[in-house]
Order: sequence, then structure tokens, then C-alpha cells
Amino acid sequence: MKKIIQLTFTCLLVVLVKASDTTYAEKLGFPKGAKIVILHVDDAGMSHESNVGAITALTKGVATSTSVMMPCSWVPEFVNFLKTHPQIDAGLHLTLTSEWKNYRWGPLSGKPTTPGLVDKEGCLWNSVADVVQHAAATEVATEINAQLQRALNMGFTPTHVDTHMGTLLATPDFAKVYVQLGIQNHIPVMLPGGHATLIAKQMHAPTALIRQMQYMGKLLWNAGLPVLDDLYNESYDWVNPPNTLQNDSLLQTFRTNQYINALKNLEPGVTMVIMHCTANSPLFQFISDSGPTRRGDLLAMIDPRLKAFINQNGIILTTWRELMQRRGQLAK
Repeated sequence: MKKIIQLTFTCLLVVLVKASDTTYAEKLGFPKGAKIVILHVDDAGMSHESNVGAITALTKGVATSTSVMMPCSWVPEFVNFLKTHPQIDAGLHLTLTSEWKNYRWGPLSGKPTTPGLVDKEGCLWNSVADVVQHAAATEVATEINAQLQRALNMGFTPTHVDTHMGTLLATPDFAKVYVQLGIQNHIPVMLPGGHATLIAKQMHAPTALIRQMQYMGKLLWNAGLPVLDDLYNESYDWVNPPNTLQNDSLLQTFRTNQYINALKNLEPGVTMVIMHCTANSPLFQFISDSGPTRRGDLLAMIDPRLKAFINQNGIILTTWRELMQRRGQLAK
């Protein structure tokens, strides 16, 4: 299933905000014109393979951030890793869908509490469209708060929140509770509220939609939280050439080249680049057919060529923790 953020704020009040020439990166004290990048690994906690992939990309590669799917079965393993590696930048991958056929999960808030979030099997819906059709924003708020509470109960304080399959950006009401969660708990929220150049091209977004995103970005900034200038979310849709599927060397070369080209095309500002890193396993094929894509992302993150390109081109890697620290210093 494609992991494309469904930016469909069609009913949201249009607030025309004049875009500033100053990026949020500059406001946070980064050099003018610099590319500031969060290389972010989605789906930690989903499986053992996802955990190993995220850990490897973060500790042996150039990835700088990850986020955890709290309703999934392998969360304890990853949270235990975080307890012994407190420097790792890890947020919540707020999860309202369960998209695979043979491996699924349900809401932490409980099915009787949030019946609109579950299908006839008692699991979270397969698709974003189903969540939009069946779930009320109050149920969404209850569930994402339950996911935050589980993290805190486990001793895991997230550095940010983001949204699995973009569900929390699928309607105005969902977006509202998403932003409220961050503001009320003083946790950064993944939302491209700056120039949003790349995500606008990817989603063919109208100008009014980008202005709405910028408005929400201003709300987050005024609440003392950092804001992304842009979001890059295309890597899941890159099609691996057939000759790479059984050859890690060719797969690594292809995916690394794709990431180098993506970084070349970034605009100045803070951009979060989303990926999915998974270790090889005979079992992962029974979860998803996306194994080669995820394996390729991991191989790219540990490729010395990618690290060299980043260093040679003055790209500054950052984390949500650093962004929050910089924002806090401005508030003093």
C-alpha cells in the first residue's frame, strides 16, 4: 500500500497567509540558504525486522530520526533499545490504520471506546479512506492520546509526533486534533508549514491548501514548537529495477542514487525525508511485499557514498530534538 500523505483539507477554512522569504530553518538559527535535513525512518515497532532496520540506519548509517507505531507488537523491543540509547531521536508514528492482510493490530483505546476506528475483524481500518468514512474526530483524539500515554507509561518521551499513512492530515477535523495533541503536550508535530515546495509538487496541491498548511505551521510556531519548511515523501514509490531484487549491491546503488538526486533537489530550509528501513528476514515477506523497498532504504542509509555526498555538499543533518532545543532557546 502506498504511504502517501493524503493532504485533503478541502473543507478547512482558507486562511491566506503570505509566505515569508525567511525559512523556519533561518528562524531556528541555521545559515541562510542551507539545506537542513531530517533523514527519518518510519515504522519502528511494527516488526522485529523494522526495529533492526531502524536501529542499523540510525547507529551505522546517516539516518537521524525515527518514529514508533505504538499499537504494534514489537514496540517493547524498540522502547527497550531507546532506554539504553537515550541519544536516539524517536517520536510517535501515530497509527490509525492497519494495512497488511495477515498481520494486523487494533486501537490502544479499546474497541468499545472507539468503535468507529475498527473494521469487522476488530482491527484498525486498512485504508485512510475507511478511517475518514467511519471514524469521528473525537475517536481519533482518544486514540492518539492513548498512544502517547502508552509511550509515557513505558518511559518513552517522544521527540515529536507524525502520522502513519498521513491519516491525521486527511480531514480538517483530524488535522485539528493532531495539531492540538502537539500543542497541548508541547511536542513538535510533523507538518510542512513553510514553503512546502516538494510536497506541493508531489500532491499537486493547490495554492489554497499550501496556505492552510502555512497557517497551521504558524499556530505551531506561536505555541513554541519548531516547524518543517518541507516534506519529502516519495521514496516508498520508487520502483526498484528487476535486476536489483536479488542483488544487494545493485539495490544499494540504485536506492543511494535516488536519495542523492532527492537531496540535490531540496530547497533551502528544514526538510524531513521519509523512508522505511527493514532488515532482511524470511518472515517479513509474510507481512508485506515491500521488503525490497525497505531493504533498499536501509542499504542506502549505510552507503558511504551517501554520507560523502552529504558532507561534500554542505547538507546539515538534524533531529527533532535539536529543532526543539533551538526553538526553546528562541523563546527565552
